[in-house]
Amino acid sequence: MAFDPSYLHLVFPDTQFEAWLYGRASRDPNKRGDSVEDQLGAGRTLCRDYNWHVAEEFKDTGLSASRHAKQARDDFEDLLDTIENTPPKPGVIRIVVAYEASRYYRDLEAYVRLRAACLGAGVLLCYKGTVYDLSRSDDRKATAQHAIDAEAEADDIRDRNLRTAARTAAAGDPHGRLLFGYVRDYETVGGQLRCVAQREHPTTGQYVYQSLVHIDRGRSVASLIRWLNSEPAAARSDGMPWTTRNVRLMLLNRAYLGERKNGGAWTPASWPAIKGLDSPEGRAMFNRVTAILTDTGRRTQRGSEPVHLLSGIGLCGLCGDHAVLRGFVKTRGGRRIPELRCQEKQDVSIREDWLDAYVEEGVINWFSDKATALAALVPSDGDVEEKMTAAQRRINAYEEQLREARALAEDFDETSGQFRLSAASLASMEQRLLPKLEAERTTLREITGVDPVLMSLIHAPDPDLVWNGSEAEARPALSLDQKRSVIRKIVTVRLWPTSTPGVRRIEDGRVTLTFVGEAGFRDRPLRAPVSGSAPAEARGAGAGTG
Repeated sequence: MAFDPSYLHLVFPDTQFEAWLYGRASRDPNKRGDSVEDQLGAGRTLCRDYNWHVAEEFKDTGLSASRHAKQARDDFEDLLDTIENTPPKPGVIRIVVAYEASRYYRDLEAYVRLRAACLGAGVLLCYKGTVYDLSRSDDRKATAQHAIDAEAEADDIRDRNLRTAARTAAAGDPHGRLLFGYVRDYETVGGQLRCVAQREHPTTGQYVYQSLVHIDRGRSVASLIRWLNSEPAAARSDGMPWTTRNVRLMLLNRAYLGERKNGGAWTPASWPAIKGLDSPEGRAMFNRVTAILTDTGRRTQRGSEPVHLLSGIGLCGLCGDHAVLRGFVKTRGGRRIPELRCQEKQDVSIREDWLDAYVEEGVINWFSDKATALAALVPSDGDVEEKMTAAQRRINAYEEQLREARALAEDFDETSGQFRLSAASLASMEQRLLPKLEAERTTLREITGVDPVLMSLIHAPDPDLVWNGSEAEARPALSLDQKRSVIRKIVTVRLWPTSTPGVRRIEDGRVTLTFVGEAGFRDRPLRAPVSGSAPAEARGAGAGTG
């Protein structure tokens, strides 16, 4: 039978007791005293009252003990290892002490492992102020029943949590970790805190918006990270610095548009969008940034700021549109001369400052032709919000249909002895729906509005003042990454060999500029070479001026 600690010295006379304390808590948001430290404190008090020496403490914080747990409990494993591998001491009996049975285990498998370890090593088990000797059948039976009760309670808790999560999702209410840029309002219901509203944080919310503007204007993620880390008011609540990973997660999170992810699809949420993103123009900017950050075909600068205007953007006309120009330094007469050269075969090269000047002049002249620039860049119809809503509605419908089909394909019907949807039927459905789903996602990415830097160049009376700035007007020039972004979006630069060796100038047709809307324009290099070189019409097409 189980023992009260007060009588343990009578059951085991002339014996010293040594305790191993264990504490575990998945969470304690309402401060009800169930924290790991509270549990260990209760164990220390028990050991002090009955003169049990505490040999070691084990604790698992923020970890579930149920069979649905996704993370291993490292200290529980260490406890089992300690029980099994600690040599016995003459005249000493060891006791494992926990706050209650559910701290040790919420599934039968963990109970069986702990019972086997204690039984093999002659270790007693103590929880809720009662000591159990697992060498006795009645104590094994009692502790087994407690383990069954703990597992059932864990299943009930999980079921309640799933129902709560489903209700929360259906209502569009917030769930999980609080997002940077938002704050939550809570009220106490039934002794527990409950979130009743989520709203934009008066300070950090606008750092989210300004971060999107930063990328939308052609600046780099690296410069954004430096800016956020330099602003004390933009500090993260977890105290961690801004990194490429957490910045990208923020910029791509549609929760800032007032949406909530539910079953893989984004649906309207109960909280408002961040100010500035609550309009068709704001949503269009968000989509532009998403397209920039998720464009796997674009060669982006990683780890440092760009130092060349055209490196990785300009193409070799001779090798084809997969062969980009890269910067290198040529020494001539003791002088170091920066040049751009075909990365593929090094068969064409040119002084970098010559090509930069030629391309920049061509870009400025193109923007000076307002009618041409407007026709090429600004859509004729502006129903951005309506088109985005329609595309998102179709995306949600396709995703829901696929999700239901996959669930049916995993649901075994005991009556018929078959799955409710065969693998062949599921494959057929996926083959029909996945291309449609991807097409709608592409449509949504393309409804992105017009880059604000491009608009400033289109509407400027003198685009040169926007591009190069003006000291007299205290107007800064576009940054190098902004200029690179503009060039990518409006012009394809191809470099061809000189007509004869030794030519030291840009002769007619050596550099071709093909602008958006013209045959041969590409907004990025090809990923792989194709048969033949660049199209013949590319040479001389859209050559610009200079």
